[in-house]
Amino acid sequence: MANLAKFFELESRGSNLRQELIAGLTTFLAMVYSVIVVPNMLSSAGFPAESVFIATCLVAGLGSILMGLWANTPMAIGCAISLTAFTAFSLVSGQNVPIPVALGAVFLMGVVFTLISATGIRAWILRNLPESIAHGAGIGIGLFLLLIASNGVGLIVGSTKGIPVKMGEFTSFPVLMSLIGLACIIGLEKMRVKGAILWVIIAITIIGLIFDPKVTFGGQVFKMPSFGENSLFLQLDLAGALQATILPAVFALVMTAVFDATGTIRAVAGQGNLLDKDGQIINGGKALTSDSLSSLLSGLFGTAPAAVYIESAAGTAAGGKTGITAIVVGVLFLLMLFFQPLAFLVPSYATAPALMYVGLLMLSNVSKLDFNDFVGAMSGLICAVFIVLSANIVTGIMLGFASLVIGRMVSGEFKRLNIGTVAIAIILVAFYAGGWAI
Repeated sequence: MANLAKFFELESRGSNLRQELIAGLTTFLAMVYSVIVVPNMLSSAGFPAESVFIATCLVAGLGSILMGLWANTPMAIGCAISLTAFTAFSLVSGQNVPIPVALGAVFLMGVVFTLISATGIRAWILRNLPESIAHGAGIGIGLFLLLIASNGVGLIVGSTKGIPVKMGEFTSFPVLMSLIGLACIIGLEKMRVKGAILWVIIAITIIGLIFDPKVTFGGQVFKMPSFGENSLFLQLDLAGALQATILPAVFALVMTAVFDATGTIRAVAGQGNLLDKDGQIINGGKALTSDSLSSLLSGLFGTAPAAVYIESAAGTAAGGKTGITAIVVGVLFLLMLFFQPLAFLVPSYATAPALMYVGLLMLSNVSKLDFNDFVGAMSGLICAVFIVLSANIVTGIMLGFASLVIGRMVSGEFKRLNIGTVAIAIILVAFYAGGWAI
């Protein structure tokens, strides 16, 4: 115990083992919904659900343990919902990219992301790329998630009367359950109920078992972990991912991860008082690299890119201050490998409220836009709106960068541009103008 306390700096950080264990369980309950939501999203795009479930549990488990042991921070890793949406609905379903190629793109993103983190380039990018575009991407992805979840349960459907979409059948069971579930999550989160999202998913699943004949329980609770007959383990196509048409998607994954994951780590570290006297994250370099290395596992195992979950803040709020919190989360995710039958019992309308809620949370990025910088704020909004209108995150980012550069030049603010922003804008526009973009 003495060696454990010394290794994880329990005393100097004002924590103890019991406090860390409780914090780890709290974080796990807050984010365990991801092993249900991620396989559902990816399977709708053609990924084999059984393989994705195993991969998602492994990435969350091993990534969180790596974060705890190496970086000694109470931050948990999981497959990012936003990047899952990009992989499933923009890359595979939207652009018909083969699944092995998409996994190759995820792995390549992990390689670039790790190099960026380890060499300090990530810090340079954060200093030189416009935050307005990053915030705009967050807003757009949030709207994208809302559209995907709403369409998945039939709340929003296609229209043939000139307007692209319309409201579906409001009184249908999936729609009502989704809307009621969303309202319940919001109410429970307001009351700070631990694991609110998970409890709502469980409650709606039980209701589905009672009233929905399509939801049935086969009687099996435990199952030995297996990637299944259609395993995606080591099925990535790196050569395909290096095609010119796929590289913009890799760039979009990297950029989204750079801003989203770094901002999340900073927010969690701030809440847990894990900043040094200069306001820098304690063991920040190791935390950033642990975060990016986890996406390498995603490409190898066959699932969506990983990132630190903002739900880690639930654990730091419960007193988590060291890597023990993250290790507890990782161990619990590895135990989830044996409960696969229960995970696949959950209907899509039980997970839709979770997607909608995460999407709504991402809309809070609007408050981070600086409207005193009119050109920057408008460019961020252009990025957000066209992500959802085009159902393509890369398209939104490209239009955001292009409008920012042109807007700055027209308004006489060209001195506010930097080489990085201009270079990225030119590269993205060239990809689209040349017809190489997906």
